[in-house]
Amino acid sequence: MKITKVYTRRGDQGQTSLVGGQRISKASARLEAYGTVDELNSHLGLLAAMLSEGHEKSFVEHIQNNLFNVCTNLATDQDHDKLIPSAHLPEGAVKEVEQEVDSITHELPERHGFILPGGTQAAAQAHVCRTVCRRAERRIVALAETATVSPEVQQYINRLSDYLFILAKKLNFIAGNSEKIWENACK
Repeated sequence: MKITKVYTRRGDQGQTSLVGGQRISKASARLEAYGTVDELNSHLGLLAAMLSEGHEKSFVEHIQNNLFNVCTNLATDQDHDKLIPSAHLPEGAVKEVEQEVDSITHELPERHGFILPGGTQAAAQAHVCRTVCRRAERRIVALAETATVSPEVQQYINRLSDYLFILAKKLNFIAGNSEKIWENACK
């Protein structure tokens, strides 16, 4: 898609267009949902920039592409317009994230307790991504209470936060950083 002009002035009055052309308020639950997914995608871009070339970076960038599908899905009022092909997640996207979580889980030593976010810079960023992902999930659930949302979108975002948690653990493990356990949980 060629972008010929960055600004259009069409949103100056607090309205924006959905896929299909319908105009809605920029304060709507729908915009909160896909805007938060967009924010997550930006945080994932920062995480990817911190990672060395390899599987983790490649998978994070793959997730970023899938999140564009999620945003397109959420930017479509399915009660009025049919989903376009790019609004669907690729076949097996949820399962792919589950397999990645399972694979990483088997690589890591078992730990007990609540983990404080932190460690390496990349692991800390993965935790930031996880918390933004959880907020995106809450926004999507709120939207689903009043509008049609594809079930695979909710499933994908839910699994994605699990992946980001386990990725943070892996990044710390690879770096040899011990995770910090919440002290009050031990008392």
